[in-house]
Amino acid sequence: MTSIVVIDNHGQFTHLEGRALRDLGVETEIIDNDTEPAEIEADGLVLSGGPAMERVGRCAEYLELDVPVLGICLGMQFLAVELGGSTKSGDYGGYADVDVEILGEEDPLIGSLAPETRVWASHADEVDEVPDGFERTARSDICEVEAMSNPEAGLYGVQWHPEVAHTEEGEEVFENFLEICREW
Repeated sequence: MTSIVVIDNHGQFTHLEGRALRDLGVETEIIDNDTEPAEIEADGLVLSGGPAMERVGRCAEYLELDVPVLGICLGMQFLAVELGGSTKSGDYGGYADVDVEILGEEDPLIGSLAPETRVWASHADEVDEVPDGFERTARSDICEVEAMSNPEAGLYGVQWHPEVAHTEEGEEVFENFLEICREW
């Protein structure tokens, strides 16, 4: 059975990420972001959202585990900053429904959602420059980088929260990530 570990970056929806994966029949564990990397055995990692970049614990070390990683909200922002991209304060702040345009139908994480989908997202902070090796895979009227992807490295990020009911095709995002992990 495929195993995915959710790294808890102290976000308010982290428990829903674990539940969404369990509902797909995935062996899932939620662990604190200060857990020793050597203690993690998984086929993939989800870096949860959270309140602040200063609270991402050992997430940088987890990128060395050579498994696919899905960053959600703060998790995506962490990936961007850690790997050479950048973030900025968003113009729209808190949570809202957002129509997202999918830019790459070939993207293994969100390409199946094309051409657009409705999501629940926070834009207090957002990626404004993707790291080298990544492609911007989604955008909206309020954020130019709603998702990013580096399939060769197995690294993916979405600004929105696929785990909440307000996101129309959130389950499909997790199904696609599960397939990425199985093929890795």
